[in-house]
Amino acid sequence: MHLSILIALIPALAWGATGIVTTKMGGSAGQGTLGMTFGALIFGLGTMFLYVLPMAGADFAFNPRIWLVGFISGLFWAVGTAGQFIGFKKVGVSVGNPLSTAGQIITNALMAAAVLGEWRTGKMWLFGSLAIISVVVGAILTSLPDAHGTKNMNPNYNFGAGMFAIAISTLGYMMYFVFPNLLHKIGYISNAVHAAPNDTGLYYMTSIVGPQSIGQVLGALIIVVFFLKEKDIMFQKWTWRNIVTGLVWATGNVFMFISAANPQIGQAVATTLSQMGIVVGVFGGIYILGEKKSKRQLVFAAIGAVLVVIGGVMISNLGHL
Repeated sequence: MHLSILIALIPALAWGATGIVTTKMGGSAGQGTLGMTFGALIFGLGTMFLYVLPMAGADFAFNPRIWLVGFISGLFWAVGTAGQFIGFKKVGVSVGNPLSTAGQIITNALMAAAVLGEWRTGKMWLFGSLAIISVVVGAILTSLPDAHGTKNMNPNYNFGAGMFAIAISTLGYMMYFVFPNLLHKIGYISNAVHAAPNDTGLYYMTSIVGPQSIGQVLGALIIVVFFLKEKDIMFQKWTWRNIVTGLVWATGNVFMFISAANPQIGQAVATTLSQMGIVVGVFGGIYILGEKKSKRQLVFAAIGAVLVVIGGVMISNLGHL
């Protein structure tokens, strides 16, 4: 179990570092998104040909049902990303990021608990709910703006439109996370395929990554051309530099899905632990990227980080209740 928890924490480290890496690589939002999906594509195809095909065989690597699940999951990710970018533009990152993170934690954990049936007792629901609250409050505290700092006037500010975009983003990310297990729950993916090998789910979840990355690339192209209006600059050097960002992100992605399929971890725990990357992102931004924070912000960030960790520890131990 301890090894499983450590594996489930890899997405938090990788995804928490993604923002830091893409900042170092440079480029616009569209270039970063597209480059990230190219990196994810390299990782996904590498996983398929170097692991899935030799270990699980062609029945998994080229299973049409798995390909459909993975591809649609990748498109859901694109919807989540498009909504997040639009939301950030309307309400700002300092407001949109914690709301997006909190929304993902709530919807993924509750979807896994209620629909996938991972929380089976009243105690699990009680402590699971308290854990979610702890993580959400912590996520908000880590991203609080400086009340006494200079306020930037955003000409695109529109709170209602921003909240709607964040809501759409949250639904997109929720389905990206939950869709592979949901399709097993309704019987589209058989128990034998979902459980192999030895009831770990490893073959199914690693088989998803390749077709998922194709859906992400297609979705990213749609985002860049139609939402971000960056088709004229989408193949400049910064896009190719952000392939590194994609490789870092994809590492977290594959371990998140592996953990979600592991019966010792489950969807609710895996997705909640993956969102603990906000701690890495906040303090990495301060100490690696040199982002300025007031003393007040640092205090709230520290308190928030502790709450996120406490919530993560609580939810990762629900199986003992």
